[in-house]
Amino acid sequence: MLTTNRTFQGTVASVLSSVLFSLMFLFGLFMQPLSGTQVASWRILMMLLSLVLLVSFTKQWQHVFDYLKTLKTPQDWLLFILPTPILGGQIWLFMWGPVNGFGLDVTLGYFLLPLVMILVGRFFYKEPMSSLQWVAATVAAAGVGYDIFQYGSVSWVTLFACLGYPPYYLLRRKLAVPPITGLLSDLTLLTPIVLIMLFITGGFSMAAASSKFWYLLPLLGAFSALAMSLSMVASSKLPVSLFGALSYLEPMLLFVLSVTVLQQSLDEGGSLFMYSMVSLALLFMIMDSIIGYISRRRDDRLHGYNEPQVVTFPPRRRLIDRRIDGVLRAHRFRKIRRYQQRMDRIKQKIEQMDAK
Repeated sequence: MLTTNRTFQGTVASVLSSVLFSLMFLFGLFMQPLSGTQVASWRILMMLLSLVLLVSFTKQWQHVFDYLKTLKTPQDWLLFILPTPILGGQIWLFMWGPVNGFGLDVTLGYFLLPLVMILVGRFFYKEPMSSLQWVAATVAAAGVGYDIFQYGSVSWVTLFACLGYPPYYLLRRKLAVPPITGLLSDLTLLTPIVLIMLFITGGFSMAAASSKFWYLLPLLGAFSALAMSLSMVASSKLPVSLFGALSYLEPMLLFVLSVTVLQQSLDEGGSLFMYSMVSLALLFMIMDSIIGYISRRRDDRLHGYNEPQVVTFPPRRRLIDRRIDGVLRAHRFRKIRRYQQRMDRIKQKIEQMDAK
């Protein structure tokens, strides 16, 4: 019964998160005459404000500071800061695309993102791929390849959407950055840039000139923080396979909104054949996730992510335990890496001495 309740709660949280992210896709229309770039800038500011309130409410500041103390060398700080422009570009594209006729291109990028992540896991981390995942990747590649052959290219927006996040996650994983800590640092580093952008483009004066922005801007921040929190709740309560299957709901909703609300025709984002192949690939992915979920349930090995993060506002004791566990894992990770670097240097010196 406990497992069933957790699964139900996680499913509801995942669906609500997808709905909220999809509604944010349309905020560029609601917030005109602000441009897509100005809306993205305001979203970063509102997200940061909402995240600061959320971390303060859940008393996780010590967890953030504990992790930052583990960054000792300039190389660590460089790897920590390097993903920030990637996230900034993705937030900008998500708000800029729909109001500039690229809603379907962005949607197609999010359709392809899970497949790209699977391939990254296979070739960078040697993670095994199931037969259905290989079939899904092959089918999607055939659809994209057809458009490249037929039209000579695929939209840069689609490529940026599906190829932008993998290096972001790779860099974050390299330093074992907790999700909340990484997002908070990204938004903080992006804040001076978006403040300058809003000042130069007149974003502050335009927002102050209309009373609708007094409720739309806080609503944008609230939606962002709530969608992010619900996604983390879902990731902590659901099995990985079921969480992955439900994550496809968001690009499906974006597709429907692009065709209906944004009134884009299908041929603006690609050929019908490519959409069919990508949809078929997603069907295979969902089937694979469902099979994995049933298998785990049969073996009584249901599990979710076990990363230190804001979830359902657990008691302080659990927060402390997670914080300690996260810091210890980060220390072990860096200690092993330092020993490996020392061993590599010793091997190089031995090779140089042998060469002489």
